[in-house]
Amino acid sequence: MTPPPTGRGRVLHVNATATGGGVAELLHGLVPAQTTAGTPTGWAVIAGDHDFFRTTKNLHHLLHGTGDAGGLDARAVAHYRAVLAPQARWLAGQVAPGDLLVLHDPQTLGLAPALAAAGARVIWHCHIGTIRPGADGPALVWDTFATDLAAVEGVVTTLPEFAPPSVAAHRRHVVPPAVDPDGPKNRPLSPDIVAATLAATGLVGGRPAADAVATVEQDRPLPPGVRVVAQVARWDPLKDMTGVVRLVPDLPDDVHLVLAGVDPTEIPDDPEGRRVLDEVRAARDAMAGPDRARVHLLLTSLRDETRAALLINAVQRRADVVVHKSLEEGFGLAVTEAMVKRRAVVAADVGGIRRQIEHDRTGLLVDPTNRAAVLAALRRLLAEPSLRHRLGAAAADVVAERFTMARLVRDYRTIVDRRAPRPAVAGPIVEEAR
Repeated sequence: MTPPPTGRGRVLHVNATATGGGVAELLHGLVPAQTTAGTPTGWAVIAGDHDFFRTTKNLHHLLHGTGDAGGLDARAVAHYRAVLAPQARWLAGQVAPGDLLVLHDPQTLGLAPALAAAGARVIWHCHIGTIRPGADGPALVWDTFATDLAAVEGVVTTLPEFAPPSVAAHRRHVVPPAVDPDGPKNRPLSPDIVAATLAATGLVGGRPAADAVATVEQDRPLPPGVRVVAQVARWDPLKDMTGVVRLVPDLPDDVHLVLAGVDPTEIPDDPEGRRVLDEVRAARDAMAGPDRARVHLLLTSLRDETRAALLINAVQRRADVVVHKSLEEGFGLAVTEAMVKRRAVVAADVGGIRRQIEHDRTGLLVDPTNRAAVLAALRRLLAEPSLRHRLGAAAADVVAERFTMARLVRDYRTIVDRRAPRPAVAGPIVEEAR
């Protein structure tokens, strides 16, 4: 852990991993951007063992309206707190009264009481949630962490519905994430660079480079001129990568699917990744030969994050259509990344994605559980280049207006500058996202 530089108005972001996952990716851009904008900012990463991360992944699912309520028992919660206790003491010794600590997602929420007691201002930024009626998981989490939520000055969520009801409305901020259009994952790439980047992995013709930043699992490389559908996501059950693979037999014969995600063996805080990847492999292996040959799995490595980001950039630019078939989604960064590249997106009509895409104007929204609807949307975009162009152009305009890192820095500046009374008395005013 590294504290931010000393000075008035310091900010320290705290999350569970320095690489892999949307929060880490967001912080890689946000921390330097805040510092450049004049806010002294640092970033600390907590540690945890297998049982800790198994519990926090269950919290992740519970907040999405799924998960195992029985898995959040007294023993699991006690272990969660025991893992965080020494780290909370260390962090408390690094902060000064008035510093703002931003705790990201359920992995870090248990740090709040000790840090608030040390005099720090504490904000909890929850990037996940569900808007599905009748979901019991969030209520269980709010009840289990009632003491921790009482210790925070405010809560940041992507949608108002994601916020804990126990946190008064005047202590909530509504702030969607953002992307850096100039970062390696999003910056413009020429067609030649796209082709060369993909060739270096073996995804297209040629042998992979000795230092390739990804492993490709495929029967043969992408043939020249074929149409490509791509999904970029973690190997997580809520991303429904297996469901995407099973669409392939009903897509036109010249359409290939590329599924891309970080090698799950390199992500310590996500114990489900290997199992999901194995399920995807099994679904692919069960296909008839011609269909199996149209499925390409791309496992990127975190050994060189810049090159891996450029590879994902190239994959999305090679795609004719980007799909994001999440069953639940707090906010789809991969959706915004495709939008900034002017790609037409078929995305699940769930959670924060509804804030990103306006149906039939900046993309197509579908019920992710309705296979026929997903297929119809994909076929429509594949068959209509002019529609893809129209949706992609409008999508890029929306990202430039609403989902850039500059806007996120401004939103955080509002939070930093708002000096609120202690949580028991009052807190920050709601900041509606622009």
